[in-house]
Amino acid sequence: MSGPKGGGGAVYEYAVLRVIPSIERGETVNVGVLVYCQTKDFLGCRTHLAERRLLALDPHLDLDGVRAALRAIDLICCGGEKAGQAAKEPPGRRFRWLTAPRSTIVQPGPVHAGVTDDPAGELDRLLDRLVR
Repeated sequence: MSGPKGGGGAVYEYAVLRVIPSIERGETVNVGVLVYCQTKDFLGCRTHLAERRLLALDPHLDLDGVRAALRAIDLICCGGEKAGQAAKEPPGRRFRWLTAPRSTIVQPGPVHAGVTDDPAGELDRLLDRLVR
């Protein structure tokens, strides 16, 4: 959590995006972060694909499929027209949809909360701390 001591700041929620190359082995690699801050009307994501780490776990992993899934998540976060109906929903609904449990190769982790005055800066900080 960051933000000024003694209160202040806005509550935000975040989830780590992870790739599970082999369901049987259960290993994961963190590849991105989603951040939602209702008070600041902010929803964003950042990704970083560590291809060598993923291929070390599964040399046959479909990296193009992983990239496509991450692009779709980014489009939904940004509200792009190419993302379909989900992108037209308010940011909170999009965040809930993106963080819903699913059985795909790219999965969201649990949702956590923090306090910040700068959700975009928090997104970069979390990416550096939890993914890179």
